[in-house]
Amino acid sequence: QVQLVESGGGLVQPGGSLRLSCAASGIIFRFRSMAWYRQAPGKQRELVSSITSTGTTNYADSVKGRFTISRDNAKNTVYLQMTSLKPEDAAVYYCNKDPPTKDWGQGTQVTVSS
Repeated sequence: QVQLVESGGGLVQPGGSLRLSCAASGIIFRFRSMAWYRQAPGKQRELVSSITSTGTTNYADSVKGRFTISRDNAKNTVYLQMTSLKPEDAAVYYCNKDPPTKDWGQGTQVTVSS
């Protein structure tokens, strides 16, 4: 059974930083491409960033230069370092495989507000 547990969200002021973590179980993590997605109220869920099993990364244009995805295969964990946060980054952030499956976690809420 696949389980994805996101953490690290919170309230941050514009320009601030957060580091999200996603612990995965029930998958052979080291062989999987993983990704972070986000969904803001009233909007579709969107791909934020992805990382392949070999560490190749990809970013949405809206977060390039501000977000960094990484992974620790020994811990079955994928991270998203977010800097220079903007109000438009506010959303619930989820991790999943890339491409995603039906096994979504509960997500972690990121709020960017002064």
